[in-house]
Amino acid sequence: MNNVHQFDVVVVGAGGAGLMAGLYASRGAKTAVISKLYPTRSHTGAAQGGISAALGNYEEDKPEWHSYDTVKGSDYLGDQDAIEFMCNEAIDAVLELEHMGLPFDRTPQGKISQRPFGGHTNNETGKPVRRAAHAADRTGHMILQTLYQQCLKNKVNFFDEYQVLDFLIVNGKTAGVIAVELATGELHTFHAKSVVFATGGHGRIFEVTSNAYAYTGDGAAVLLRRGIPLEDMEFFQFHPTGIYKLGILITEGVRGEGGILINGLGERFMPKYAPTVKDLASRDVVSRAIYTEIREGRGVNGQNYVYLDVRPESVIKYAAMDGRTNLDGTPYTITGEQVLAKLPDIIDFCRVYLGVDPITQMMPIQPTAHYTMGGIPTNKFGEVVIDENNTVFPGLYAAGECACVSVHGANRLGTNSLLDLVVFGKYAGLKAAEYANQAEFETLPSDVESAARSQFDALRNGSGKENAFDLSTEMKKVMFEEVGIYRSEKGMKAAIQKIQEWKARYQQVKVSDAGRIFNTELLNAWELGNMLDIAEVVAECALNRKESRGGHSREDFPNRDDHNWLKHTLAWKKNGKVEIGYKPVVITKHKPKERVY
Repeated sequence: MNNVHQFDVVVVGAGGAGLMAGLYASRGAKTAVISKLYPTRSHTGAAQGGISAALGNYEEDKPEWHSYDTVKGSDYLGDQDAIEFMCNEAIDAVLELEHMGLPFDRTPQGKISQRPFGGHTNNETGKPVRRAAHAADRTGHMILQTLYQQCLKNKVNFFDEYQVLDFLIVNGKTAGVIAVELATGELHTFHAKSVVFATGGHGRIFEVTSNAYAYTGDGAAVLLRRGIPLEDMEFFQFHPTGIYKLGILITEGVRGEGGILINGLGERFMPKYAPTVKDLASRDVVSRAIYTEIREGRGVNGQNYVYLDVRPESVIKYAAMDGRTNLDGTPYTITGEQVLAKLPDIIDFCRVYLGVDPITQMMPIQPTAHYTMGGIPTNKFGEVVIDENNTVFPGLYAAGECACVSVHGANRLGTNSLLDLVVFGKYAGLKAAEYANQAEFETLPSDVESAARSQFDALRNGSGKENAFDLSTEMKKVMFEEVGIYRSEKGMKAAIQKIQEWKARYQQVKVSDAGRIFNTELLNAWELGNMLDIAEVVAECALNRKESRGGHSREDFPNRDDHNWLKHTLAWKKNGKVEIGYKPVVITKHKPKERVY
């Protein structure tokens, strides 16, 4: 075998979770980070509004309140032991990022500034609480840059622009991964004692999405094909405020600063759906409210969008109506200069992509596919678990959006994604190094690259009757319409039938580019195979769950059903079919009750 590399720990993915895992693993073991992108182009850089922690820098806040809000936001499907762990770790995690050099915005007293965010409340008053620590509206970008600098300082080995194609198992244990070097087209074997997957989500299975082009579910699909189950894949979050038609995210921080949602009749509509917290309700609640307004004919000019209004005069008017004040009790005010200072990227996005200036005009927005709550099952230390009994797979770890701990349950609160990747990336890295230091390298078989090579060979040697781009376009449209914000048995069954047709047609795809160097056509076709596998699991799990909960909203089963469905879904791919099992939700303090906003 040529191109063989040996490391104690290999991390797949160089977003926030991968860099955090790589940084902590490198402190105790020889570590490599493999990424299909240059690390600072990873999708963590698109996270805008903040990272949550009960710092209490403006007003009273407690980790216990943060935990309860996360449980409530999860529609009671989150595992409460993991949620408590994350929320208790949050304060130290944010302070550690500060000490690494992350340039958080500051209070007048020099502390880390915080803003309100959807679903975060003072549990005693029920009113929004300032819990989101932020660096303007570039918080994820700043985390990514800070962690990358720390990894370079700690001499982490980076293999940039390498696409992982296969996960290696020898004697029932982790043995490494196979990757293709994009610059040469050559396969590389990474022989490892432990592997951390931190490959992000799969929002590209939907037509309108905030997700980067590279977000194609690669890590989850690779492990699914190797017999690892996926958990709670039916739960996908549609962020309420994406730029109309483009899906580019407009951060919840806009509403945190006082922005409000307006329908085509010029009405503020969120008080109908969430009388207490209004525009700062959980994302699933706000997305469904927007979609309902549009479906009932109250979109702007009859189109599929509403307005988000952060014009200073509107913010001041509605803040007065809501009784929102500054901390000293004076009326809440904001100027155009302050909006620009707090939300510079958002203002720029709207000016560039929409020709709209949010300081003087309302922004056209629609819900956009944003975040998967499901993924590779793990415990709170990032160890991958492979069955209903939480059996740990030796040497395999996952963190970030590709993992399901589950702290997000059926719906993730804003700013908890950045917290998730920092906390669980850290522990995945620590555990991976700890395991590697007591394990031996497994002996690799001589044909270790054959499975990966055969995937590319099939795409090079297909009949050419089908085009990967056409299949991808069809899939994304049907998934958005039938397995999107609202779902029904009829629509999902139709989607599953179409997925089977697309998978059969996929076997006839042939790439026209025979080159080896940066063959993006070949890679896009391979990624389509991943998206088809993931779309199938998402649709099958959604069809199977006969209730509405969080991000999973069924018109034929509109109510939450704790008696039958307070349980996690596990999905395996066996003999070409999706098989479904279940495991219980961990409940410590908070018994399920109706969510009221």
